[in-house]
Formats: sequence, structure tokens, C-alpha cells
Amino acid sequence: MRALITGGKGFVGHWLAAHLRSSGDEVVVVDVETDVTDEGAVEAALAAAAPDAIYHLAARSHVGDSWRDPLEVLRVNVLGTAAVLAAARRVRDAATVLVVSSSEVYGAVAPDVLPVTEETPLRPASPYAASKAAAEDVALQAWLGYGQRVVVVRPFNHVGPGQPHAFAVPALARRVAEARRTGSPHLVVGTVTTRRDFTDVRDVVRAYRLLVLHGEPGEVYNVCSGADVAIADVASRLMALAGVELELVTDPALVRPVDLPALRGDPGRLAAVTGWAPALSLDDTLAAVLAEQDAALGAPSGAGPSGADGSGADQDPGATV
Repeated sequence: MRALITGGKGFVGHWLAAHLRSSGDEVVVVDVETDVTDEGAVEAALAAAAPDAIYHLAARSHVGDSWRDPLEVLRVNVLGTAAVLAAARRVRDAATVLVVSSSEVYGAVAPDVLPVTEETPLRPASPYAASKAAAEDVALQAWLGYGQRVVVVRPFNHVGPGQPHAFAVPALARRVAEARRTGSPHLVVGTVTTRRDFTDVRDVVRAYRLLVLHGEPGEVYNVCSGADVAIADVASRLMALAGVELELVTDPALVRPVDLPALRGDPGRLAAVTGWAPALSLDDTLAAVLAEQDAALGAPSGAGPSGADGSGADQDPGATV
């Protein structure tokens, strides 16, 4: 199978491309050199690649940044999705297009509603979430109006080596590694009471390929672990892995204008269609991320566990901490 990935040089795209190649697929990556809101440029890229599957990852993806520039987030995330779908209809009409949305579209959900299913009403509470909800509508209209083979995924928080420090887990891991290296007794955090459903990015990209192969066009699928963890617990696990005890100190600058108290998804639809289940535990992921931060900071040999490398930009945000 030939695959094209938009945003393919980012955090998730890096891991997706590696997974597709290891599965025997031919992979073409486009990133910042191709403006996804430019239909002509996207059409040229698709014509050259001739893909059987298109993984549309390219997006403005940081929730916190979306408050500062909501118009740009809407332009890229909504118009970019429309441009990719329109270009695909003209030059690769038979290709399956996987459109990556976000669990943020569910917004603030009452505890008695958790875990959320794909049928849970959407209540986006940030510009980023609103842009993803609108992009979903564009994608599903392409299926209903044109019969285009579109599958929408709502990944929950995914983490792993290579994720930028603007996101929750690598930010915490770096601060823990720095504290251990410098002997600082403090760990600076934002809101730590929020609870999120974390999945390793390597499990997430497995789900993406399985849905391209087996997902139903016009359907939406949660990609998640089905368990939620408090950010405070993530910090505690990182400290335990690093062998340090630190006092949490809140920095108001790291607290978002609006933050969802808790979010946990139901991966049942994904599992039923593909047989997917997470292969990596959260502790596996945290150990790999901490090892990467240790290596970047030049930590003493033997400090912390070992893990894989990665690079790029995220496609689904973590809580700001």
C-alpha cells in the first residue's frame, strides 16, 4: 500500500511513517513545504505520490497556543482539511483518507458520563477543539455528499519519545530530570488535578493503520486506553522512575484559561473493528520519555531508564503543566 502523510515530519508523523514502513507500506511525507490550505499544492503532492491511503495529520495542534491565535488555528485545521479532501477527490478519488481529530472536541464532560463514546455530544471548549469539531464536519460531509472514503479518528492524549516540551509529559519529565541533575527540591507545574487518558504514540499509529485497512468510511473512532490518570500521578511516577522526591510548585503562567477536569474514552468501537489494544503501559512510556530527557541534558550514565528517540511536533495536546 502507498501512503501519504501530511504533517509527516512531526511527532506523530515520525512514528507513523516508521510504523507504515515496517509494515511494508511505501510512504511519502509532506510537511511545512506544502501548505495544506493550498489546494493546488496539495493536489500536486497527491498526484506525484499516487497514494492508496492519506493520513491527514497536519494541524495547528497546541491547545494553549490556540487561545493566542484562533484564526490561524481555524484556517489551518478546517480549511486545510477541506483542501486535502477536495484535492484527493480530484486526483485520488479511491484513496482512503484518515482525518485526525481530537478528544478535545468532547469538551468538559460530567464524571457520570465517562468514559465518552463516539456518540457523546461535542462541546468544544477551546479554539483548537472548535477547529477540530469543524474539521470533522468537513470530513463527514465529504463522505455523505461525495461518497469519499473518509475515516475520522479522535485520539486522546498520546505521548512518547520525541514529543516537544510544550506538552505535558515531556515538560514534566524534563523538569524532573533537571531537578535530579541540579539537586533542586522543586517541580514547577500548572494544573495537576486534571485527569487524562494517555496512550503511547506507538500504539496510536498502529490504530491509525488498522483503521485505514478495516475502518468503516463515514465513521468516527476513539483512539484511547480507556483509563484516565491525574497529571499529579504522572508527576509522581516520573519522580519514582528518577528516584527523586520533589515539592510541586504551581506557576500561574502554566494554567490554561479553560482546562477540562477529566477525560476518559471508550475504545470499544476501535477494538471491535480492528482488534486493537494498547501494547505499551503508561510506565513504559514515561520511562522512555524520561530517558530521552536525561540524554538531552547529559545526565550521569546509568541515571534513569533507556528509551527510543523521536522528533517533531505533536498532533494531540496534553494538559499544560
